[in-house]
Amino acid sequence: MRARSTTASDPTVLERLRGAGLRPTRQRLALARLLFARGDRHVTAEALFTEAKQHRVNLSLATVYNALHDFTGKGLLREIVLDSNRSCFDTNTSDHHHFYFERSGRLEDIPAEQVRIAALPQAPDGASVSRVDVIIRVDG
Repeated sequence: MRARSTTASDPTVLERLRGAGLRPTRQRLALARLLFARGDRHVTAEALFTEAKQHRVNLSLATVYNALHDFTGKGLLREIVLDSNRSCFDTNTSDHHHFYFERSGRLEDIPAEQVRIAALPQAPDGASVSRVDVIIRVDG
């Protein structure tokens, strides 16, 4: 099945990119359509690259990484660093945390109100805490 082509006439994706201050290139439009069309999800660059190829989107893995980092830098995605060699990108940018299933590599959202942090250390001079990310690693 071939995905509907993403063009500059796709108002939702186009508005999202422009609203974030990103130039809506053909590759960014195609990747944004894949990322945001199905609701909240967690995706690796490699998985998104494979999905793009399945939808006949012609781009390189480097382009996927660049777009994901551009989207993250503009607040359209959150990067979740799982270890030094693995990151996932989350389309849900609201405050929340994650279960990480170590065997399968799957991430599952945990609503922010279900995690209670009693205290945080004082941020270093000249810095402030911008966000707290909790990743609970589980078997599975």
